[in-house]
Amino acid sequence: MSKINALARKSVSYLMLFLAGLIGGGGLLIFMLFLFSGSFNLVELGLSENQALLFDIFLCLLFFGQHSIMARKPVRLWLARYLPTQYIGAVYAIASGVAVLVLVVLWQESSYVLASPRSFVRLILRAVFVLAIAGVGWTIWALGFFVNFRLQSLMDDLRGKRSEPTPVVQRGPYRWVRHPLYLSSLLMIWSFPDLTLDRLMFDLVFTAWVILAILLEERELVVAYGVSYRSYHSYVPMLIPWRIRLGSIRGQIKSWLEE
Repeated sequence: MSKINALARKSVSYLMLFLAGLIGGGGLLIFMLFLFSGSFNLVELGLSENQALLFDIFLCLLFFGQHSIMARKPVRLWLARYLPTQYIGAVYAIASGVAVLVLVVLWQESSYVLASPRSFVRLILRAVFVLAIAGVGWTIWALGFFVNFRLQSLMDDLRGKRSEPTPVVQRGPYRWVRHPLYLSSLLMIWSFPDLTLDRLMFDLVFTAWVILAILLEERELVVAYGVSYRSYHSYVPMLIPWRIRLGSIRGQIKSWLEE
């Protein structure tokens, strides 16, 4: 009976991992395509301009609310009362994918175009987007794939081991800014060249949410890591890498060569 229970538990864990990859990972890829190409215009609700903007704001609030609320420690502790703790990260990834898909499918595009640069400026903006994608990949590498997507505890359960607590990461892009993933996200949203009214609203609301999310996240990081994070906070900028020193550049190159 114990072998059957263990097999059933492992099957559920693999299912959760699969759904997290399919829905969460798929949602992330679709969201990045949305940021690159603009609205897909999948559903036309026949709303006026003002109604469409209000509806888009509502979609943003749903998207941001899911990401921020489920990431908070009190909510994770509440979920742990009803779910095995190793599944909480997968549930977060699945819910994030669903929230992204709702936003992308129902998004209403405005007919007002505020800016649409051509030729060289457009190429520069597209290049910034590509660099931001590279920044996302660099951040995932530095933090660790499963840690970054909140799936480390599920992987530990499948492997039958317990990982060491993750220290304050200070390699890769984390040497330059404390929140490189948020920085890459901001670069992606603001580098879209065709600035419609709905897209401007999205960019502004997304930026405000990023700042709020960072403030909430850093409060938890200080509680979790104490002095080590306060020290890291004191010499590494939040989003803009303005403290760039030649010594840091040489150290980064040396780290790449060693790895």
